[in-house]
Amino acid sequence: MHLEPGNDTQHLEFLLLGLAEDPELKSLLFGLFLSMYLVTVVGNLLIILATISDSHLHTPMYFFLSNLSFVDICFTSTTIPKMLVNIQTQSKAIPYAGCITQIHFFVLFAGLDDFLLSVMAYDRFVAICHPLHYMVIMNCRLCGLLVLVSWGLSFLHALLQSLMTLRLSFCTDLEIPHFFCELNQVVQRACSDNFLNEVVLYFAAVLLGGVPLTGILYSYCKIGSSIRAISSAQGKYKAFSTCASHLSVVSLFYGTSLGVYLSSSMTPDSRSIATASMMYTVVTPMLNPFIYSLRNKDIKSALRRLCDTGR
Repeated sequence: MHLEPGNDTQHLEFLLLGLAEDPELKSLLFGLFLSMYLVTVVGNLLIILATISDSHLHTPMYFFLSNLSFVDICFTSTTIPKMLVNIQTQSKAIPYAGCITQIHFFVLFAGLDDFLLSVMAYDRFVAICHPLHYMVIMNCRLCGLLVLVSWGLSFLHALLQSLMTLRLSFCTDLEIPHFFCELNQVVQRACSDNFLNEVVLYFAAVLLGGVPLTGILYSYCKIGSSIRAISSAQGKYKAFSTCASHLSVVSLFYGTSLGVYLSSSMTPDSRSIATASMMYTVVTPMLNPFIYSLRNKDIKSALRRLCDTGR
C-alpha cells in the first residue's frame, strides 16, 4: 500500500505503541499518567488564578509565569488525553489527521515553552542588572509584544513543520514506538524522500532551540556578574532568590530535552527515548507550579488568599 499526500489519507492510521505492552503495566501507566495530568492542570490553573486575582502579582514576572502555566496545560493536553484514551480502549490507533494535528500543537507549545523561558530570563536580567529602570523598560507594551512575538514565531514554526509533514507519502510501516506522534518518528516512517524534512527539522531545532538558550545563558552570565558585585551577603541572596525558581525550571526543561536529544542520537532504542521524553513532556510541566509556589512567598500568599476566598 502506498499513499500519496491528499490521496485517501482519511483511511490512514498510525499506531502509537506507547511505553509498555504488558496489560498490567498499562493499567499502572493509566493511573500514573492520569494523576500526573490532573496535578499538572490543577497546579498550573492555581498559578494562573493566583496571578489574576492578586493585585500584588500584576507585574511582568508573574504575567510571563501565568502565560507559561497556560502553555504547560496546553502542552500536556496535546499528548496525555489521547494516550489515556488509547490505554482505556486498548487501541493504539490515531488517524492521519489526528496525528498531524497533534504534531502541530506539540511543536507550537514546545516552542512557546522555549521562548517564554527566554523572555522570563530577560525579565530577570533587567530586574537585577537595571533595577532602577525596570518598570520603564518592562512596560505593559513590551511585555505584551514579547508574548505576542513568542506566539507568532511558535505558530509559524508549527505550521511549517505540519505542512512539511503533509507533503510526505506513507506506506505500510506506520508503527510509532512512542505515546504520541513525535515529529521525527513520523518523518522517519515516510516512504517518500524525507531529506528536506530532516534538514528543516534540525535547522529549526538549532535555530529555535539554540537562540533562546543562548539568550538565557547570556542573561544569567550578566546576572551572575551583577550579583557578585553586590557587597552584602543578604543583598546577594535576595537578588539570587528572585531568579532561583526560573533557573530551576530552565535547568529541568533544557536538561531533560537535551538528554532525550543526545540519547536519541546515541541509542537506537526508540522505546527508551519515549520513556525519557516523558520528563520534558509530562514531568516538567507538572513540577513547574511546585517549583514556583514552594520557592516564592508572593505566590504562596496569593494561593492562601485564593483558598480563603473559595471557602
